[in-house]
Amino acid sequence: MTQLIFAKKKKITPLMKRVADKEHVDPEFVMDKISKGRIVIPNNAKHDVILPCGIGEGLKTKVNANIGTSPENINLGEEVKKLNMAVMHGSDTVMDLSIGGDLTKIRRKLLKYSKVPFGTVPIYEIAVKSICEKGSIRKININDILAVLKEQARDGVDFFTIHAGLTYDTIMNLQEEGRVIDIVSRGGAFLAEWMTANDAENPFYESFDDILEIAEQWDVTLSLGDGMRPGSIIDATDAVQIQELMTLGQLARRANNHGVQVIIEGPGHVPINQVEINVELEKELCDGRPFYVLGPIVTDVASGYDHIAAAIGGALAAAKGADFLCYVTPAEHLRLPSIKDVKDGVIAARIAAHAADIAKSVNSNSLWDRKMSEARKKRDWNKQIALSIDPRNAKESRLKSMPKKSDVCTMCGDFCSMKLVENALKKSKHIKNSLY
Repeated sequence: MTQLIFAKKKKITPLMKRVADKEHVDPEFVMDKISKGRIVIPNNAKHDVILPCGIGEGLKTKVNANIGTSPENINLGEEVKKLNMAVMHGSDTVMDLSIGGDLTKIRRKLLKYSKVPFGTVPIYEIAVKSICEKGSIRKININDILAVLKEQARDGVDFFTIHAGLTYDTIMNLQEEGRVIDIVSRGGAFLAEWMTANDAENPFYESFDDILEIAEQWDVTLSLGDGMRPGSIIDATDAVQIQELMTLGQLARRANNHGVQVIIEGPGHVPINQVEINVELEKELCDGRPFYVLGPIVTDVASGYDHIAAAIGGALAAAKGADFLCYVTPAEHLRLPSIKDVKDGVIAARIAAHAADIAKSVNSNSLWDRKMSEARKKRDWNKQIALSIDPRNAKESRLKSMPKKSDVCTMCGDFCSMKLVENALKKSKHIKNSLY
């Protein structure tokens, strides 16, 4: 049985207890929220996840890191290093987006090394296989789709991105929308090509019940993909994006009735003033289900620094109720990310998630910040470094510019505000004591 089915029967599983312990909440709380579809625990019955995580309402905001090969760069060893780098720096989940090389071999290798929940976008493998074996994406059939889903589920994949909300009607409406960028989602583009070439409905939408049976058998969480997410802030929150979101809400209810856990994916490129309404719409249209956002990226001009643009949007989205942040790296829109890009993307997303959790008052998350502030007041550099979100980087930065006196830094030296006030207060206390 799936975690959702157990929760509906009011049974607390060992996995629910592990997540509850990690989050410092009651197991009953986790069970109740899972039963209502507001928390998910991605964990395939065949994958021994060492670091499981719960995603959703009342829990800490989680971070996902995307890795994977491209036709331009097929280096499995490098992708394993990216996986390890992401997990080492605190990514809660990892997704394999490979589209180059032996996709089955790559997936199984990465899955073997993954200590955290592991996701895929099955349409990638389905499309690549169809091109290699049949010469065209247009020749994909439902049997091809279900075969890949079954194989990936048997391999132990914990969650799938399924673009089932991108309907034929949505594609027709897209032609009238006048977007700057029609479709930025790779999975959405594959399916749009298939639907227009075959003049037929999205097979993921038409055969959604068959997909649910596979997901239920292995307890695969479905991340319902947003094929119509905006790729430009100019296109944000338009009619086709909301049309797809409404469809995702309907599909999520069907999945819930089938005992399958669901996450809803969201935008995308969104200006700051529209981030909050996007979160509110998802929570309303999808019954409060976990919201998984790519960024959101709040400006289109931050090439080379899109991890910062995404962290700004991610912090705001999560503070308003988003539950799961997909990292964005500095390489976004430019190239395949390097190992360092992966690290930078994870750290940026974790800062955004932590900032949002302070705003949401999740599990006294500001205690970490209080400890850091106390260490700064004392100029306890070792403790400050240990408490940093990236201790190694903090230590290297300190060592690169060591001060003449150990209780200050090279920014202010003896003019350190905290040291000046500390000395002033000591003198004031000494004078006060001498008067009595």
